[in-house]
Amino acid sequence: MDIATIIGILLGFSVVVGSIIMGGGAAMFLHIPSLCITVGGMICATLIHFSLPQFLSIFSIIKKTLITKISPQSELVQQMVNFAAINRRDGTLALEPEIGKLNDHFFAKGLQLLVDGQDAEAIRDLLDPEIQYLQERHAGGKKILEFMGAAAPAFGMIGTLIGLVQMLQNLSSPEDIGSGMAVALLTTFYGAFVANLIFIPLAGKLGIYSKEESIAMEMILEGVSAIAQGDNPTLVKERMQAFVSHGRREEVKATV
Repeated sequence: MDIATIIGILLGFSVVVGSIIMGGGAAMFLHIPSLCITVGGMICATLIHFSLPQFLSIFSIIKKTLITKISPQSELVQQMVNFAAINRRDGTLALEPEIGKLNDHFFAKGLQLLVDGQDAEAIRDLLDPEIQYLQERHAGGKKILEFMGAAAPAFGMIGTLIGLVQMLQNLSSPEDIGSGMAVALLTTFYGAFVANLIFIPLAGKLGIYSKEESIAMEMILEGVSAIAQGDNPTLVKERMQAFVSHGRREEVKATV
């Protein structure tokens, strides 16, 4: 689970709600019609822009940003070096017991292809599409979150305009202008709040995770292909560390 995301959302709500309470009470910031215009309009626009399956996938997308586990690069390098050593010492079939110990489906599939005797080119042909599809799927999820982050403030402004029109029709009652203006501005507040605290940050976080997961999968593909070509553990380590920045190579340096 990504603790930073959870902490950020909880602290964000606490800061905003706490400021509202300290400034005079939260009751004045609760207006159901304004909330319906902002959230309802955002949901309707998202349904129009995307297909129903894409829209329903928003729940798994948000779950992805909150609960994700990407193996550290140092761990991937060390595992692949160990597998290269086993392959060189005992042969490819000796890697079969290691498959069941892996929690990463992509890693397990690559190792299974290696055990089945596939060469490096065949392994790349079979695994490359999975990386590309993962990137496309995450890019689609990121677009949904970004669209919702843009639609929420837009419908907040629409709600504000509706409130202003209704307020201007009642200019005969000056005492109601202040309260009418406050209600009109609430939709803008709702839209800006959910967009900038939830949807836009989650879209950015998903983009970061997608890049990290893609790099991890490319490292696995490179390592499995190197073992399939018969590279020794040291060479496998060097090929995988090509994905690691020079500043971090010392901390992920695996022992052979």
